[in-house]
Amino acid sequence: HHHSFSPLFSPCSSQELFRPLLFASTAVIQFIMAGMGPPPGMGQVMVLNSKTQRKTGREAQLSNIAAAMAVANIIRTTLGPQSMLKMLLDPMGGIVMTNDGNCILREIDVSHPTAKSMIELSRAQDEEVGDGTTSVIVLSAQMLSTAQPFLLNKFHPTVIVQAYTKALAHALEAAEQMALEIDVQKDHEWMSKLVMSSIGTKFSSRWNEKLVDMAIQAVLTVTETSLGGMPQVDIKRYAKVEKIPGGELDDAKVLKGIMFQKDITHSKMRRRIEKPRILLLDSPLEYKKGESQTTMEISDDQDWNTMLKLEEEYVERMCEDIIAAKPDVVITEKGVSDLAQHYLQKANITAFRRLRKTDNNRIARATGATIVSRTDEIVESDIGTKCGLFEMRKLGDDWFCFLDECEDPKACTIMLRGGSKDVLNEIERNLQDAMQVVRNVVYNPKLLPGGGATEMALAVSLRKKGQSLQGIQQG
Repeated sequence: HHHSFSPLFSPCSSQELFRPLLFASTAVIQFIMAGMGPPPGMGQVMVLNSKTQRKTGREAQLSNIAAAMAVANIIRTTLGPQSMLKMLLDPMGGIVMTNDGNCILREIDVSHPTAKSMIELSRAQDEEVGDGTTSVIVLSAQMLSTAQPFLLNKFHPTVIVQAYTKALAHALEAAEQMALEIDVQKDHEWMSKLVMSSIGTKFSSRWNEKLVDMAIQAVLTVTETSLGGMPQVDIKRYAKVEKIPGGELDDAKVLKGIMFQKDITHSKMRRRIEKPRILLLDSPLEYKKGESQTTMEISDDQDWNTMLKLEEEYVERMCEDIIAAKPDVVITEKGVSDLAQHYLQKANITAFRRLRKTDNNRIARATGATIVSRTDEIVESDIGTKCGLFEMRKLGDDWFCFLDECEDPKACTIMLRGGSKDVLNEIERNLQDAMQVVRNVVYNPKLLPGGGATEMALAVSLRKKGQSLQGIQQG
């Protein structure tokens, strides 16, 4: 028979060196033997791994459609006013409760390539638009299943795709004509209607009014006009959501300023200051040891004291630089030594240490301060004076620092309260969706009628357009 021994299983011998030669010769033998069997060229050549499933042609297209439908069926029930939440167990054993399509699909692992690309689709939608992650999947699955009869009628896929592209171009034109322009800052009613339609179907619908207002407020706060006159909205960086378990959702609000979870460094410092002057640093207020490991040998007792004195003087000088600027609140990203705390407290200055860099940037935007890197370079213009009230408040069992009532802040904190962690996470997701929607309107202030009206109008105009096309493309 035409078996040839496969060199891969040949016993390891001293012929290791000749392995390539051996390999080549067996290959030749194989071919000769193959030639002896059936007529030449009939043997099946396996290019792929024998385990790999390969589908071709019609079968592949139909299975693609089936896969897309399967993905859509998973999330179909989270769409619309009668939607339900899904509970997922993630690999760690935690639970996620959500009806954000993207969130659900992120947790599912899929092996079918088409299903994978559907999931990518919803992710792209989440990054670009921020909302409509579920609808995008359900719609595309529908598009595929409408294409199915055409495939069965032996239409070529490229023809179908071309037709879809034409339809898309036409639909966009039609939508442009129906659009209604609004003024983002003034038309509050329109804005809230718009956001309502985004989170009306979400879990948080009980507090809709509240959430809508919060989303709009937060986005309009962080909107700034860049040089080119295009509005810029950076939600991720400047609208921070702080989730604090406990309390009732009604206590949630958008602050006209910033809050962060830090206690003051010294118990005697002031806990409430009106109209504070705020100074932001990103340098440590402590004696700096050398970067590399340095050792000092001290031979004399006096030298030891001198060294300590130098360290103390260094800290003292830094504190004097700060006190000279007369701030009320000093916030640094690095450490504050006990000595520095003492000096600042004597000057009646409240200090915070080890603040996250992102928080510091937000405070800078909200209070109009500049983050200073070295204490000897502080100028009056670096100090933030736009904050109306500095106050420490206790929420749950942590102290939070509030910088509230800023005038025209360019950053804000959204404080969410609620029963459990899962609820808070879901509400944060809903809020993110809502804020993204507002952001899109700020970028492109046009509205279309909702409730399926736009879709109906598009369908009608597409049908009209379709009758004017020739030949096979009409379908």
